[in-house]
Amino acid sequence: MGRKFFVGGNWKCNGTTDQVEKIVKTLNEGQVPPSDVVEVVVSPPYVFLPVVKSQLRQEFHVAAQNCWVKKGGAFTGEVSAEMLVNLGVPWVILGHSERRALLGESNEFVGDKVAYALSQGLKVIACVGETLEQREAGSTMDVVAAQTKAIAEKIKDWSNVVVAYEPVWAIGTGKVATPAQAQEVHASLRDWLKTNASPEVAESTRIIYGGSVTAANCKELAAQPDVDGFLVGGASLKPEFIDIINAATVKSA
Repeated sequence: MGRKFFVGGNWKCNGTTDQVEKIVKTLNEGQVPPSDVVEVVVSPPYVFLPVVKSQLRQEFHVAAQNCWVKKGGAFTGEVSAEMLVNLGVPWVILGHSERRALLGESNEFVGDKVAYALSQGLKVIACVGETLEQREAGSTMDVVAAQTKAIAEKIKDWSNVVVAYEPVWAIGTGKVATPAQAQEVHASLRDWLKTNASPEVAESTRIIYGGSVTAANCKELAAQPDVDGFLVGGASLKPEFIDIINAATVKSA
């Protein structure tokens, strides 16, 4: 059984109730492959999670964009994994580069978050990726391996983890990693998992690409053997997200 194609839509800090209803309507009306071909998860801001979950077509799921590193309590402004489970939110994005950069989340903190979220029954989209300076210095794989290692040290079971490789220099910049660049890092990551987790984990774990994915470039990226889907930013707010979901057919063809 191959790895099922995975398409996540990260709405980031965007949306009003009207906009959210429009996006959900577009998603609900879109023609997409069946759920045995592609898994689709959208990630609205916390405040819109219940409304999106209640209105979204049944085969699509929702993800939170973050959650707290341990049990809830005196942590003003945070949302715990337990609350997400209580709301019936199955997925959470953790370690996004914007949180690493803007909020100072370290590799270790992200590793702890991933482990705690999994322990509470959430599925995790764990983000890794290098900055432009790191890529130009030739340390892409060192950076990505260190980020992945911090997670691997805290978890044994990878069955509920999707790894999202998002080169920071390609997020929202319009610069996109070439299909060859994406494939190179994805293959290296899979090798890393093979050596440091297990061959089974490497074979079954989905590694998805994020960073200026659009309807125009998604098919070529999807054709790469180690690209198992996408984490889409800006384009997930637009009708072209449906086209990106349909790139899954490249794999099933």
